[in-house]
Amino acid sequence: MGDGSVGMLSSLVVAALSGCVNVLLTNPIWVVVTRMQTHGKFPKGSQPTDSSMRAENEAFLATMEPLPFGTHDAIQEVYDEAGILGFWRGVIPTLIMVSNPSIQFMLYETMLSKLKKGNASDKAKVTAANAMETFFLGALAKLGAISVTYPLVVVKARLQAKQASGGDERHHYKGTMDAFTKIISYEGVTGLYTGMSTKLVQSVLAAAVLFTVKEEIVKAVGVLLMNRGAISRARSKSL
Repeated sequence: MGDGSVGMLSSLVVAALSGCVNVLLTNPIWVVVTRMQTHGKFPKGSQPTDSSMRAENEAFLATMEPLPFGTHDAIQEVYDEAGILGFWRGVIPTLIMVSNPSIQFMLYETMLSKLKKGNASDKAKVTAANAMETFFLGALAKLGAISVTYPLVVVKARLQAKQASGGDERHHYKGTMDAFTKIISYEGVTGLYTGMSTKLVQSVLAAAVLFTVKEEIVKAVGVLLMNRGAISRARSKSL
């Protein structure tokens, strides 16, 4: 732009690149965190791999005390399993997930533009959306973005969690595409959306509130600037 600012597309590109750099630098941390959060209660090598066996042992698992497992243990486990590259497991779906805010923003702006035009009594005049309309548009935009990118969240978690040992290959993933293929083959498409309902409640509500507050602030600032302009013009005329 001539005034030194950047446009919407440029801003999205810069934000995406920044997000990618952030992912590459912090992915090892999230791998270790995921390992610590999903660490099983059985000693290494004794975790049942068959789904029916795991179901039968749920009551038994609930009575067991967790084995000591700290940051150093998680780091060592990841390194022993896959070497240095193991700390970047799940980095590809995480990089793609950087597009989530862009998809959300694009959907929101598209729907908001159509709504404003639809609300206009005169086609030459575009009216602003009210708070309730903004709230629902924000929720729909986030819902759309999550629906597209949530399978990547599942794949990332599966890749970063401890890989299944033993003869069961259903939960041993060699990479992103292998994880997608096995999840769909053994669990169906719904397996890619495991736990999505909980994510929706938190993320959709947060996005709806965020967009509503943002639009109301924009309106308030616009009114304030208009009033200040009117006052300035009135003072100029009185001089």
